[in-house]
Amino acid sequence: PKGTIAQDYGVLKAGEGISFRGLFINDDKGILRQITINDFPVGRSVDENLRLVQSFQFTDKHGAVCPAGWKPGSDTIKPDVQQSKEYFSKQ
Repeated sequence: PKGTIAQDYGVLKAGEGISFRGLFINDDKGILRQITINDFPVGRSVDENLRLVQSFQFTDKHGAVCPAGWKPGSDTIKPDVQQSKEYFSKQ
């Protein structure tokens, strides 16, 4: 039925038949990793969404932490208090 997916994800504006701009990133195991819901007049960034998918894939494979704005090939943070200081000392 029309609007079923939008309703299931909670982005359907009841009574109006329109949905908010929602993006839901699920990994290959079906686990929801990220949600973005914008108001009607505000769009989403394809580049940022691609970066998020790449970040999730990288962290799953390597166990590192991707900082805000991370792009493939950029420095990552080691998930350890002492080792993470290496990343922050460069900033």
